[in-house]
Amino acid sequence: MTKYTLRLAHLYGNLLNTYGDNGNILMLNYVAKQLGITLEMEVVSIHESFDPERYQLVFFGGGQDYEQMIVSKDIQDKKEPLTDYIENDGVLLAICGGYQLLGHYYIGADGEKIAGIGALDHYTLSQDNHRFIGDIVIHNDAFNETYYGFENHNGRTFLGEGERPLGTVVQGNGNNGEDQSEGVIYRNVFGSYFHGPLLARNPILAQRLLKTALVQKYGEAALADLPELPLAQI
Repeated sequence: MTKYTLRLAHLYGNLLNTYGDNGNILMLNYVAKQLGITLEMEVVSIHESFDPERYQLVFFGGGQDYEQMIVSKDIQDKKEPLTDYIENDGVLLAICGGYQLLGHYYIGADGEKIAGIGALDHYTLSQDNHRFIGDIVIHNDAFNETYYGFENHNGRTFLGEGERPLGTVVQGNGNNGEDQSEGVIYRNVFGSYFHGPLLARNPILAQRLLKTALVQKYGEAALADLPELPLAQI
């Protein structure tokens, strides 16, 4: 039996799964097993409450405009507990639309301003008849890690106070095509425009998320019980 258990909330998992983003959960589950961690997943969707004390991991994927409009309205009821979770250093991975909705707002393809929850201090504008599409490579100086992915988004996101990018763009467009930033890190929140999914191509980031969540629940000493996991074995 595994010694450690982590519980993951999949926000709106029945609605948001653009370009296979749910594969991030499959990858988290796979890497967790390699580390000897049991990962329990629950979908938290429309008209369901979010309990910030229940979860050690949260995944928030992206969707098409129609689904994101539905989610943008419902998530306002979860704003306070989600913000509490984030401010108490809960681990959260957000992709594309989920990343946008954690900020103040995003502008939809038709020009409509769609409210986020403002848990993070970024905002997202739209482009006229243009998308950022293609392979992308970024480097995170703090971790000295390079991440590889694929971006496909109309949004142009600008980071705010307390936020730093997930990485600096080496190849591709990133958050907005201007400042060489891609994604966001705020406390233990990681956001990105990488589809594909992100963690399948970057298992080192999956390990980082799981280990951070493990420390939050069990303390630093738990890391000593984990096996060494060379990336070549993942």
